[in-house]
Amino acid sequence: MGRFRKAVICHVDMDAFYASVEQRDRPGLRGRPVLVGGSPRERGVVAAASYEARRFGVRSAMPMAEALRLCPGAVRLSPDFERYRRESEAVQEIFRSYTLLVEPLSLDEAFLDLSGTEDLFGPPEETAREIKERIREERSLVASVGLASSKLVAKIASDLDKPDGFVRVPPGGEAAFLAPLPLERMFGIGPATAKRLRRAGIRTMGDLAGAPEDLLLSLLGARGGELSRMARGEDPRPVVPSRLPKGHSRERTFPRDVTSRDFLERCLLEFADQVAWELRRMGFRGKVVRLKIRTARFRTLTRSRTLPAPTDLARPLYLAGLELLRTLGSLPPVRLLGLGVGGLVPAEVPRERGLFDRDREERDAGLARGIDAIRRKWGKGSILPGRLLEAPGEGEGEDPCGEVSRRE
Repeated sequence: MGRFRKAVICHVDMDAFYASVEQRDRPGLRGRPVLVGGSPRERGVVAAASYEARRFGVRSAMPMAEALRLCPGAVRLSPDFERYRRESEAVQEIFRSYTLLVEPLSLDEAFLDLSGTEDLFGPPEETAREIKERIREERSLVASVGLASSKLVAKIASDLDKPDGFVRVPPGGEAAFLAPLPLERMFGIGPATAKRLRRAGIRTMGDLAGAPEDLLLSLLGARGGELSRMARGEDPRPVVPSRLPKGHSRERTFPRDVTSRDFLERCLLEFADQVAWELRRMGFRGKVVRLKIRTARFRTLTRSRTLPAPTDLARPLYLAGLELLRTLGSLPPVRLLGLGVGGLVPAEVPRERGLFDRDREERDAGLARGIDAIRRKWGKGSILPGRLLEAPGEGEGEDPCGEVSRRE
């Protein structure tokens, strides 16, 4: 086996991650179909499905009620994102023992740049297999791995032989590897684009790679040339170990449509508290507050406001969310509510403080540090804003799993 001359990119994708963690930690679930996600009574969706459940046609993002109809014997579990995050961090520690060039995409997948690691660990293929085996031995979890000269090809490769797959694409073989694959395997080609290309006789990535430039220009505009290059395996993007997230948010789909503005305001307080806490944990502050509402008729309303300075404190996020909610005036019944923050900067950047709000902000920051210390010791729900301790109101269910945390 010769040495790689191009970049060596490894994509590691944990198989059915949330469900696999649950099966590992609950031996009675091993070999049984497991669904992780929200309650079907509260419009929950599938966050992860074990491979035993996938045989019945269940997939991620499917409504939980539909998933349970397809697989009535499945065990449904509410997500435990704190546990999954800890497990993800443990797996990433394995990655970083081989290379510091690790780019996490989510809790369950990451790119690793193994270029130049041969002298320490041997050929990259052996290193990638060793990483996969260490995940199995040390974490009792299974991962699929793709190894190639680019991020695009490595990610496609890791998905081809799941679960427990290992696919290596040798340098120079990218176009031949991609050629027979369907268009939908390519990131950026959705159903509408694929349909347009098929009408023109372009059915595979090989067809796309060899299509005339003027045809692609007429079908897709400037994107046509980019997708053609990608279909040949050309992807110059490097692994970026410290990628700055674009934003962070919380949203919830209610079990019943909500008409109470007081209840919506309480949800905004809860979301602001959680988003601020998570920003501090990740080491970021945000400047752009975004409100998202989906009505009972599935109309989505969004509003945003730029703060005077980036923050990781709940109070300014909550007040901005309230202001945005009030700009919408009278609302029809609400199905989904979300609050997020964008324009993130590292927390190391000095705070910008006005003359008159300096004391309040310093007091709020001190309070936040105390809250964080309590939560680290006793758990996320150990301390909450007083208003959230009131009796449950309209739209509140017993299962909080309709709530989704998003890192963009």
